[in-house]
Amino acid sequence: MTDKITKTDAQWRQQLTAEQFRVLREHGTERAFSGAFARSHDPGTYHCAGCGLDLFGADAKFESGTGWPSFWKPIADGHVGSTEDRGFFMTRTEVHCARCDGHLGHVFDDGPAPTGKRFCINSASLAFEKPR
Repeated sequence: MTDKITKTDAQWRQQLTAEQFRVLREHGTERAFSGAFARSHDPGTYHCAGCGLDLFGADAKFESGTGWPSFWKPIADGHVGSTEDRGFFMTRTEVHCARCDGHLGHVFDDGPAPTGKRFCINSASLAFEKPR
């Protein structure tokens, strides 16, 4: 990973769509089954829509039935960070891009082997690149 990226809200608003800003910068969540990558099974790499950092490989994507893209592991250690989220009357683990701190979604302990993790990610926080 490279150095942290820090921008003002005005700079982020200029770069991102309204939905990307709401999710990445304001910790929003898109509606289930509404995101561009909820049902995608193409090979490739998912990047942070804010800064372009590689986050998840399509080979770690699985169908969780939740309506959001789900992955059982990040593409590399240190590319996804986490914090405790106590919103909505529950405690969850929020995940964010380690480079720009953009909100990605949450991680749960009900995923498949070998990690047992389910990274439940908003499509709006992701950009996708097919292999060349």
